[in-house]
Amino acid sequence: MKKARKDYTKQSNHSCKKNQALHKRIYFSLLGLKWAWLSEVSFRSQVVMTFLAFIIIAYLGADPLWWGLFISIIGVTLAAELFNTALEALADLLHPDFHPQIGRVKDTAAAAVLLLSVASVLIFIAFLFSKWKF
Repeated sequence: MKKARKDYTKQSNHSCKKNQALHKRIYFSLLGLKWAWLSEVSFRSQVVMTFLAFIIIAYLGADPLWWGLFISIIGVTLAAELFNTALEALADLLHPDFHPQIGRVKDTAAAAVLLLSVASVLIFIAFLFSKWKF
């Protein structure tokens, strides 16, 4: 049993050591973003939607307050998607077969991303209403 742990630490040495240099932590974070981009369609979709939203709000001349609101809600939504992706990967690793409890955990994490995505859309709609004053 001890040997398996030793092998694991060799495979993922970067994640087992705490308090590494800043440049190494940034590098590992960027690896996580790359992995999410390459493996998750939903993450890629949300990033594309983010760029489209930023183009639209820039074209419509959003005030700084709206920019702050958009950056905040989109940042939180993308972070939640990354947490969801990490949680699903960990759950699949620890329990590759179907288990109802694992399914509930994954569904709940996905629901958090959904709620934040809906909030993002509602904020975007509120911005459009403020610009066009229907």
